[in-house]
Amino acid sequence: MTCDVRDDVAHVQLHRPDKHNGLTLDMLGDLAATADRLAKDRSLRAVILSGSGASFCSGLDFASVGTERGRVVRNLIPRRANAANGFQSACWAWRSVPVPVIAVITGHCYGGGLQLALGADFRFSTPDADFSVLEAKWGLIPDMSLSVSIAQLTRIDIAKRLTMTGEFFTAAQALEWGLLSEVSDDPFAAADDLIDKVRQRSPDAVASSKALFENTWFNGTRLSFPVEQALQVRLLRGRNHAIARKAGLAKVPARFGGRQF
Repeated sequence: MTCDVRDDVAHVQLHRPDKHNGLTLDMLGDLAATADRLAKDRSLRAVILSGSGASFCSGLDFASVGTERGRVVRNLIPRRANAANGFQSACWAWRSVPVPVIAVITGHCYGGGLQLALGADFRFSTPDADFSVLEAKWGLIPDMSLSVSIAQLTRIDIAKRLTMTGEFFTAAQALEWGLLSEVSDDPFAAADDLIDKVRQRSPDAVASSKALFENTWFNGTRLSFPVEQALQVRLLRGRNHAIARKAGLAKVPARFGGRQF
């Protein structure tokens, strides 16, 4: 796996093209550690997740993982405050990175690869990409955070169907079911276009927008409204809000400072 920060965008790429970027235990650890590291970089405005070669990710490499049973058992133990274990953290840690995380999908997106993509904030795919909750092939269920991520995006009957059957589905179907944000002949360009729009907004407001929904999506009013209130008060006290307000009144582009939180 590689992580290349260009200007204010981190390009994180799975790098086993000969294996369609099948996930090893080392890669899972690297993904979680990279997400943790990038979460602390206040100069970033976005992250792009992609795969080298023909595919985004073909899922867990069972041939590799099957030889390391001791490490598998250790990775099954929850280690984070959100109760995530090592497998879940590789996909879900991206929700704690306070900038938009965009998965750019080409080729195969199966199993753990699909769960990694669903752990991103946005998913842009080529029209010919194909998808599967492939754990069904192995007599398993997806256990790398899909139970939460897919529930935010689609209907329960679709989630059950895909998980029970492991059937392959197209990018057009994934878009119809809410699993993709956009299908494009050039998904990297689509990602860049979104990032350009985000750059025009306060980095603190963008981070708070992500935090708002990550902390309220499944909650009722009694739990959600206090989160809204706390985030807004913090923004009102910040310098980037003052910059946005002055620029808006003057009708000129805002020139924001670094992210404060």
